[in-house]
Amino acid sequence: MQLDFSSKETWLHRINPSLKLFVLIMLCIIVLLVHNLLFMMNFTVIVLILFLCFTGQPTKRILLLFIPFFVVFLSTSSSLIFFGQGNTTWFKWGLIHITEESFFRGLLVGFRALLFAILGLTFALTTRPVYLFYSLMQQVKLNPKYAYSFMAALRLIPIMLEEFQTIQNAMRVRGVVRQTGIRSVFLKMKAYSIPMLSGSIRRAHRIAVAMEAKRFSDTRNRTYYYEIGFSKYDIVFILYFVTLLLAGYYGAIKGV
Repeated sequence: MQLDFSSKETWLHRINPSLKLFVLIMLCIIVLLVHNLLFMMNFTVIVLILFLCFTGQPTKRILLLFIPFFVVFLSTSSSLIFFGQGNTTWFKWGLIHITEESFFRGLLVGFRALLFAILGLTFALTTRPVYLFYSLMQQVKLNPKYAYSFMAALRLIPIMLEEFQTIQNAMRVRGVVRQTGIRSVFLKMKAYSIPMLSGSIRRAHRIAVAMEAKRFSDTRNRTYYYEIGFSKYDIVFILYFVTLLLAGYYGAIKGV
């Protein structure tokens, strides 16, 4: 059975990847520095709207991806709420001690963890790795040998998974999987690690020789297959966060 991970392209996909990465990193820094719960809640709503409406993913997939992050929010906030410290006690029973300070501190940390997760997932769902590395080479002037090395490593992941499945099927045919005990664990580790390690070394050597032959270490007058630039969507992306963050800050001051 083949899994369908198709999605429609939105304006978030057309944003310059380097700019998107820089903006989201700045937003993560802002999240670390914010200690106002109302502003953090408004901030969460702003990012959540972007995640739910403009990532181009089906609703069922979005809800499925959101489940583990909601669990992280509950576990992070509840651990501080139930076992926190404070002066104004709301509820106490055994080890459970809920105070006003621990309640608001737990919600603040929970929303902070949720925001980190949503920002990271939004970037991952709307950014192609190839475009990201091309943008880093063109806009940030990342050395091509590092960028192309990362792209080659990404291409090798499915090859390694296929090789792992081949070794697993071969071991199953030979009856290695049916063996039990501590000795079988070491035998399986040896059977998996040695051929995969030797194959990885051969592929890495071939890729290194090919990159050196094509002068990937030379950055002078280099042309690119993908030309990544800036567009009007970059301005929309920046204005979206600037406008709504100012509105969220104003709402937090007014108690909204």
